[in-house]
Order: sequence, then structure tokens, then C-alpha cells
Amino acid sequence: MFSVRFFLNRSAVALVLAAGALGTVPAIADDGFPFGFEMTLDVAPQPGSKRVPTLEIGDNGTARLDLWCKGGQGQFSVAGNSVIFVPGRMEERGCAPERAEADDQLLSALTEATTWKRQGDLVSFIGTRALHFHINTN
Repeated sequence: MFSVRFFLNRSAVALVLAAGALGTVPAIADDGFPFGFEMTLDVAPQPGSKRVPTLEIGDNGTARLDLWCKGGQGQFSVAGNSVIFVPGRMEERGCAPERAEADDQLLSALTEATTWKRQGDLVSFIGTRALHFHINTN
């Protein structure tokens, strides 16, 4: 009986190691913060526009933002499930006041976010309101 249990334990360990080497254990890789990926805000375009805000956060936390009207950079700090966003200088692109206001509200919501979570390709920044971004995988 001891040899059968020993054999099964060894076989189970070998299967887990082989699965990990082949990349069939996705839980760790898919739940990490998506540094280096472009993400698109989960909203419909504003009337009269096809633009939807995007966000890309580099490995060092430097963020590039292309909003409805404005564009610029910022800085993200991530530790565990905590997040801090500090917006940088934003470039005005001469848009309608309601689009500029929507950009200001989005920047404010990102600044107020204190936590984040990821479920597959959906990344949420949570503060006074939740912002949901889809990771662009194509």
C-alpha cells in the first residue's frame, strides 16, 4: 500500500510540474496587474464620436492616457490590490465643453481609486465609483 501511495504522490507532482511548464495553469499569470497592456474603458462612445478612452500603464507605472478629448501622462503605483494614480499634464485638444468635463470626471475617478481587481481581461479601478477597463488583446 505504501508503494502505491508513493507512486501516486510522485505522479501527481510530475503532472503539476508538467502542466506548469506547458502553461496550462493560468491562475497566477491572468490575475496580475496588466503592466504593458493597453486597456479600453468599458463605455459607449459619446454621441458624434467613435473615440473611447484608453489607458496604458508601463512596467515602471508610467501611464499614457487618451481620453475623449484630452491626452497625457500620469503615474500609477501598485502594491497588492492597492493603487494610487497621480495625473500628469494633460494636453487640451479643443473639444466641446461636455467632453472636456467627461475627461475631468474620468481623471477624478482614477485619482480617487484606491483598489483594483482583475477578472480575466476586465480590470476595475475602485474608489468613489468603479471604472472598468478591458485589456486589448488583439
